[in-house]
Amino acid sequence: MNARRSSLLALLLLVTSGPLASNPPRIAIIIDDLGYALEAGQRAIQLPGPVSFAVLPGAPRARILALEAHEYGKEVLLHLPLQAKPNDSVQEPMSINLDMNRGEFRDTFELALSSVPYAIGVNSHRGSLLTRHPGHMQWLMEEIRARDNLFFIDSYTTHESVALQIAAEAGVNARKRDIFLDPDREPETVAREFERMKRLAVQRGSVVVIGHPYSATLDLLERELPKLAAEGFELVTISELLRQ
Repeated sequence: MNARRSSLLALLLLVTSGPLASNPPRIAIIIDDLGYALEAGQRAIQLPGPVSFAVLPGAPRARILALEAHEYGKEVLLHLPLQAKPNDSVQEPMSINLDMNRGEFRDTFELALSSVPYAIGVNSHRGSLLTRHPGHMQWLMEEIRARDNLFFIDSYTTHESVALQIAAEAGVNARKRDIFLDPDREPETVAREFERMKRLAVQRGSVVVIGHPYSATLDLLERELPKLAAEGFELVTISELLRQ
């Protein structure tokens, strides 16, 4: 018996024994960075099951991909660019930066949200600098809270992020990312992180997973997502996971 099959059998025993049998581990997958590559975005939208999609505001194909995702019955999130480091050389449309005042922050957020049709939540893009700043995270949560039923997903690009703490204080429904499927684009990496995703789902009961519309990621998800139910997992939308 090869190592992969042994690992899978052990995982199945965990999933199908005890109280987990009536309450399967839940997995919510978000595909980030939609808005530039049209063909890759359209391929991602056609992934099987309730996968969610985060769309970059101001990207040339953001609107059409958000509309297509909604037409396919998929959930759409605003993938809000947040400053990643001081003197950040990466300039993205509608990015929230540390040097903004409150009015500039509000206007940029409103413009970004209005540019992504059917967005039901917000998740952070980059943001290793901004998510460490309580003041700006307070402003962000105020903007989210002012719009009924929006939620926040912290992509968690730094362990120093205070986003979830501020969200809780502001009464905003929020979670952080548990797994990046594709920290690089190698098929071996994506396969390894997909298996780690399943182990963590068993341990915690649920996981939030972020991937990107890379060929290796889409290849694996097209192949493996249809197998999850038979393996004892429940694939759910990110909003459903937040409601549990």
